[in-house]
Amino acid sequence: MSDQQNWERSVLEKLAMTAIQEQRRARHWGIFFKVLTFGYLFILLALFMGWTGKADTTLSSGKHTALVELSGVISSGSAANSERLIGSLQAAFKHKGTQAVLLRSNSPGGSPVQSGYVNDEIHRLRAKYPNIPIYSVVEDICASGCYYIVAATDKIFVNKASLVGSIGVLMDGFGFTGAMGKLGVERRLITAGENKGFMDPFAPVNPVHQEHAKKMLEEIHQQFINVVKQGRGKRLKEETGVFSGLIWTGQKSIDMGLADEIGSVESVARDVVKAEDIVDFTKHENFSERLAKRLGAGMASALGLNNSTDFSLR
Repeated sequence: MSDQQNWERSVLEKLAMTAIQEQRRARHWGIFFKVLTFGYLFILLALFMGWTGKADTTLSSGKHTALVELSGVISSGSAANSERLIGSLQAAFKHKGTQAVLLRSNSPGGSPVQSGYVNDEIHRLRAKYPNIPIYSVVEDICASGCYYIVAATDKIFVNKASLVGSIGVLMDGFGFTGAMGKLGVERRLITAGENKGFMDPFAPVNPVHQEHAKKMLEEIHQQFINVVKQGRGKRLKEETGVFSGLIWTGQKSIDMGLADEIGSVESVARDVVKAEDIVDFTKHENFSERLAKRLGAGMASALGLNNSTDFSLR
């Protein structure tokens, strides 16, 4: 092969390598900009959807009424869990411009444990910040575990058509023994401990277990009654049925001493607190928490960990 041919071949190889390198560089830059664009769009979407989980405390540090939302069923796995509610309340009380805290309540109740945690924390915060009152404003419903919480606040405001009360405890579930008999299904349960199959929905009702459950419910019911009496004090009119688990309208609840006055978030902030500027301190569930919760629920379902007996204040 001549020198001329070697030279031409060398030039062609260099050109080919240069073209390949340029293509690689272009591909790398293309991937980089695609990732950058995707990240930017994801951040915008997260902010728009409220996935960051931050409270709306970006307003001026002037005097304001702090708002915390109590909405939905109260449980460790819901948005209305004690950790999130307590964190929101702490942030609201701590802010230097807070004149009062409003707990906007709209919940049918839920876990007595979660409700108890929040009730205790409200009492602690009231003692720590004696100059900052905390009021509850009930919207559609404040029943059972929700009332367990709001009973700790200084005043309870309602709408005349709100539903308030349900001071009681329940344990519910299902029994499948009749259906199993018709289908020819045999229950095979092996336990270590004579009462380990407590309230098994696939076995007939055990009178001993049933009596034990009633005693537990009565004990927690009495705890609930004590909390209400402590919170409402002399305002409470212990009429027949007040602790029976019944629910009343907002107007009737005022007559019974379960609530104090008619009012909304806006009217209480304006007329009672005298600070119309309302700042929301509610810590909302973020995207990662929602995803983890759904994955956890799916895993529990797949492993058969769901409990058929629900024990709650609602």
